[in-house]
Amino acid sequence: MPMTITEKILAAHAGRETVSPGELIQVEVDLALANDITAPSAIGVFYDLGAPEVFDREKIALVPDHFVPNKDIASAQQVKVSREFAQRHRIKHFFELGETGIEHVILPEKGLVSPGDLVIGADSHTCTYGALGAFSKGVGSTDLGAILATGKTWLKVPATIKLVYEGRLPHWVGGKDLILYTLGLIGVAGAVYCSLEFTGEVIERLPMPQRFTMANMAVEAGAKNGIFEPDEITKAYMEGRSDRPGDFLRSDPEASYDQEIRIMVDDMEPQVALPHSPDHVRPISELDSVPLDQVFLGSCTNGRLEDLREAAGLLEGQEVAKGTRFIVIPGSQSIYKEAIKEGIIETFLDAGAVIGPPCCGPCLGGHMGVLAEGERALSTSNRNFVGRMGHPKSEVYLAGPAVAAASAIMGRIASPEEL
Repeated sequence: MPMTITEKILAAHAGRETVSPGELIQVEVDLALANDITAPSAIGVFYDLGAPEVFDREKIALVPDHFVPNKDIASAQQVKVSREFAQRHRIKHFFELGETGIEHVILPEKGLVSPGDLVIGADSHTCTYGALGAFSKGVGSTDLGAILATGKTWLKVPATIKLVYEGRLPHWVGGKDLILYTLGLIGVAGAVYCSLEFTGEVIERLPMPQRFTMANMAVEAGAKNGIFEPDEITKAYMEGRSDRPGDFLRSDPEASYDQEIRIMVDDMEPQVALPHSPDHVRPISELDSVPLDQVFLGSCTNGRLEDLREAAGLLEGQEVAKGTRFIVIPGSQSIYKEAIKEGIIETFLDAGAVIGPPCCGPCLGGHMGVLAEGERALSTSNRNFVGRMGHPKSEVYLAGPAVAAASAIMGRIASPEEL
């Protein structure tokens, strides 16, 4: 029976020849992960189950990244719970300050996810790893606690929506613009409990960092997962990162899809999501002057080296507008270090930006950039719900790194073409 790449991965981890959309299956998990917010609750469930040991100390990753460095006593206690659990059960992949970063940046970076893997995380943006051709999805802490004990979980096989991107990307248009445009097209409920499969000639040329961005935001359409067929770009990314080559699976030509949506990109502009939803999207030329109090460049969506590099290229010799705060947070220690070597950090500092340590920071209104009442921000993160980055009467706009840099310079939402 012909299957999609998602169905093939699920079938393999369920020990079956085939699976079909709608089936309930039990699967073996290759990697389970949690962060400083979700891990303590999952650990509580684990102990409530009475499990003597975790299912596999090498298949669990605990990454404190939301409120680190600890912003208050409560966040310090959260990390302490995770640290003590990791020590007690000899968890191999516990990443704290000095080696940590944003979970969905550092796990691929450290080679902990390979094509064909099945990854479950207590964080909604676990779907990021679909960029590598893995099946990955978020769950609640209760489910994650059971997985810590058993290494297994129940899933319903999702139907797949095939997205075909055709044409050639214009200058300044990248993965963030593709996924924002797609969200504007299908809506935040357009792929509920479906798999989004990203395909087409545009995707075949898309660099890995931009694939991560697109897979990361699949959940904003309600999708169970987003996924790319692994290829030579994937292989090049994996080289030197992991001794597990993975399974380079492809969807069968005769595979059945719930929908097939074709998107022509030739005339696409940089896209901006307006408050208060990721699908409230407009091309940048349709926006009136929108003054900004803050611009944030970072997050698991756009905190990678290539994102910083693109923004720094626009900021060279420029200054951040007076009255606008520009916050830059590299996604990992290694990204931070390379950005220093390349002079990227110096460029940001010379322009008037402030650099934060690798973490989620202001993305979720956590710290290092919380918005006050009435303030307006442009962010390269993935969500702009009411109160997402601070006060419920603040506003958040979403865009890519080039728009973020141009907007920081202009003090308003601006296209890089204006520079």
